[in-house]
Formats: sequence, structure tokens, C-alpha cells
Amino acid sequence: MPTVVAQLRRVFRTGRTQSLAWRRQQLEGIERFCDEREAEIVAAVAADLGRGPVEAWLGEIAGSRAEASHAKRHLRRWMLPTPRPLPATQLPGWAMTRPEPKGTVLIISPWNYPVFLTLGPLVAAVAAGNTVVVKPSEIAPATSRMLAEWLPRYLDPEAVAVVEGDASVTQELLAQGFDHALFTGGTEIGRKIMAGAAPHLTPVTLELGGKSPVIVDATADLEVTAKRLAWVKLLNSGQTCIAPDYVLAHSDVHDELVDRIGTHLAAFRSGEPAGQPIVNERQFDRLVSAIAATQGRVAHGGGSDPDTLRIEPTVVVGPALDEPLMSEEIFGPVLPVLRVGSLDEAIDFVNDRPKPLATYLFSRSRVARRRIVAEVPAGGTVVNHVAMHCLVPSLPFGGVGPSGMGAYHGHAGFAEFSHRKSVLVKSFRPDPSIIYPPYSDRAVKIIRRLF
Repeated sequence: MPTVVAQLRRVFRTGRTQSLAWRRQQLEGIERFCDEREAEIVAAVAADLGRGPVEAWLGEIAGSRAEASHAKRHLRRWMLPTPRPLPATQLPGWAMTRPEPKGTVLIISPWNYPVFLTLGPLVAAVAAGNTVVVKPSEIAPATSRMLAEWLPRYLDPEAVAVVEGDASVTQELLAQGFDHALFTGGTEIGRKIMAGAAPHLTPVTLELGGKSPVIVDATADLEVTAKRLAWVKLLNSGQTCIAPDYVLAHSDVHDELVDRIGTHLAAFRSGEPAGQPIVNERQFDRLVSAIAATQGRVAHGGGSDPDTLRIEPTVVVGPALDEPLMSEEIFGPVLPVLRVGSLDEAIDFVNDRPKPLATYLFSRSRVARRRIVAEVPAGGTVVNHVAMHCLVPSLPFGGVGPSGMGAYHGHAGFAEFSHRKSVLVKSFRPDPSIIYPPYSDRAVKIIRRLF
């Protein structure tokens, strides 16, 4: 491990990763990897998560390629220094901020979107001119092996390394003292990442999760709302950090919305095996226990098969607020729906809880839209859809508070992996003697007026 990191640091010190040409070559390599290795990506994701080809392309490949293309298109402009104004007391002279790479950085990716959540941060890191260690999740072993085999063939293998292993390997890597680390995963592991980074004062970006709420008011188009909620909740079996975690539905539309969600869940799974695949037995047991413990009414689904680790898409109406479905991030194909009487009640409900990674509103009301955007703190907000903001390269993606810190995608990712260096250039003349000691009373009066 120390040898790998030391090699990357030596490469960075040569300066070769700082050129526009090198950075573009890496971004083009990521594009080609997405284009040419689709079959390998699909096979690996199917082995690890049971996802089909269309979901694998949509969830892993399309967004990754779009990120690389967006960065390549805008990179020259991102790299330019930015002139800054000077106060009169600093004239003559000129000032600028110059983005420079942080150095050797670490990307720790999760199992749920093991390609997209590896390549997205990697795009940002190489666009900013860093050397990179990629640590894929051991919980998605087929994808980890695939990335370790293929990524070095498309990127500079002396500047980008893939290191496989379990949590102990992650801690060993952090002990090397990187110039930046990005972790995507759960809040508890996020705390361990921060603790591992602290001895070296390694700055961290944490992309965590939490309970992302959906607010549906009485003006919403219920057919479209139910369809979009069902579709996104089924993606990757709900094992998505920005999946809807619970729904707050206005009393006037609550019952109809529940029925429509159930209808679309059944329609979207028509002809498919019963139940949604869950990544492993531990996650399966956790979800089954949460369903069994609910005090709410199971309106749709609820079944499970321990032999295949599959759980039926499940809608639970009116769960207790202190039960696991409402106190913990669900991360599975289970959707609680609660009844609220007003937008005020919904806003208070969300704001009484930790700040979420995303907040979703379905409404035709401009007033409701303005209020949710202004009054509900969250990593991101989407109106009349779910989770789509993560596919917009120009929008920063990240959490706030317990749902994360820092952001990436597009220019935000370039900035996250760059240091914005301040530069001030002065001339030798004029060089007034009044600013040098010893200071006369007259000199002090002049200096105090100037500054």
C-alpha cells in the first residue's frame, strides 16, 4: 500500500497530470471505457446486484459517460485563472485565483452503484489534475474485479491505481495521508472515514444518505406522481441513497396515491421474478425485520424469499414514527406513506428531523414550490420528479449536515478536488517609505487613513 501511494506521489511531482492534454486523455479514456466495456459492466452489476442490462446502463453507464463528456467540454475554461479586483491600497498590482490540483487523492466507492459512484468522482479528480487511488467496495466483488482489470487499460496506470480490499484496506489507505478523500456510503462508516482521515488532517468529501422525504400536495398529478415514485423506488431495488424514503401525502389525495403507487409497482414488475433482489443476507434480514415490526398497514407487497434474497415491493401506510421504517434509512424496496393535513405540517415534519440528502415535492402550486425550496434545508430539491438532479452535470451533488459534506459533479467536482490558490503580483515601484518603520505621527495618520 505505501508503495502504491508513494508511486502516485512521485508521478504527481513530475507535473505531468497538470496539463490540459493529460486531463483530457483521462476523460476520453473514461468515455471509451463506458462505450467499449458495457458488456463487462452489465455482467458485473448483474452478478453483484441482480440488475438487468437496461437498469445497469441507466444507473451506471449513461451518467458516468455524461459526466466525463461534460468535464472534457468545459475543462479548458475551468482551468483558467480568475482575475480578482484590488483595493486602491494595493495598486499598482494585479490579483487572481488559480485552481491547482490537490495532489494524490483517494476515492472510496460504495456497492449500490459501484460504477457510477466510482467514475463520477474519478472524473472530477482527474479533471482537476490529481493522481488517484480508487478503492471499490468489497460488497460488490465482481464489479471491483472488473474495475481493477479494465480501468488501468483506459487511464494512465502510473497515475490512477485501483486497490481492492475490505474495510481494513480502506483504513490502511487513509493512514497514508492523502491530499483529499471522497467517500460514498452510510453515515456510520462516514464517521469512521473522518476519524481515519483526522490524524493527517486529510480533507474529506462525504456523500452519505438519510431519509429523503417526498411531499405530495392536493394539486399534484397523481398518475404521474405515482408512476415516478414507483419507478425510482424499484431502481436497484430501492438501494439508492436518493431514493424516496417516505411520502407525506395530503389527506385529500392520500388513499388514491397509495392505490396508484401499488398499481404501478405491479405493472412495472409484470413478467419479472417475484420480489426485488437484495445485495446480501444482512441487508435482506434488516429489511424483512423492519417490515415485520411495522405498526402500519401493509397496503401492497410485504412478502419475501430468504432462499433468493428477494423482497416484494412494499407500501406501508401509517407506520409509527419510532419504528425502524421511520427512524432509519430504508435502502430497500419499501415505501412508507403518511397522511398530512397541510403543507405547513409536512414542512414541520421534515424540519424536525436530520437534514436529508434530497427533498422531493409534487405540486402544481408555485407557492408550495417556493416554500419547499426556501424553508426545507436539504442537499438538493427536485420538484415533480425524484432523483433526477444527480444526472445533471451542471448541478452540484452532495449532502448537508448528517447527509454529507462537500459536493461534486461538473464544475463543483473540479472545484472540490482543486485548491483555489490566491495570487497577488506587485511591482517594485512605487515603494513609499511611509510604510516602513520607524513611524512618525504623520506617517501613522496617513497609514490609518489609507487602510
